[in-house]
Amino acid sequence: MRRLTVVLTLAVTLALAVVASAASEDKKNRGDQQLRNVTGQVIDRGDHPLENAVVYLQNSRTLAVKTFITDNTGNYRFHGLAPNTDYQIHAEYKGQKSDTKTVSAFDSRTDVTLHLRIK
Repeated sequence: MRRLTVVLTLAVTLALAVVASAASEDKKNRGDQQLRNVTGQVIDRGDHPLENAVVYLQNSRTLAVKTFITDNTGNYRFHGLAPNTDYQIHAEYKGQKSDTKTVSAFDSRTDVTLHLRIK
């Protein structure tokens, strides 16, 4: 019985060490890349800010879509985005749509500013 307890204790300790090592390696690999932020303003043809425009941000890997409704100065923001992923972004306002822009994984900036013009 004592031998079984020693073997189980060693097995659990080894398993925990392997998991901790893998988690540490994963954290180290991600630690080199900072999360990114995309901010900007939605404007009309006359460069006036558009309040309550809806900005759509699509992750090109997962196809997940995040939205943001602009504030009273037409500003939007998306924080905590993966740096190694492409994103497609566009805005819509009263049935009109802006051009779609891409935030590329090859762009190394952590803070990206994109203004979206509704036509």
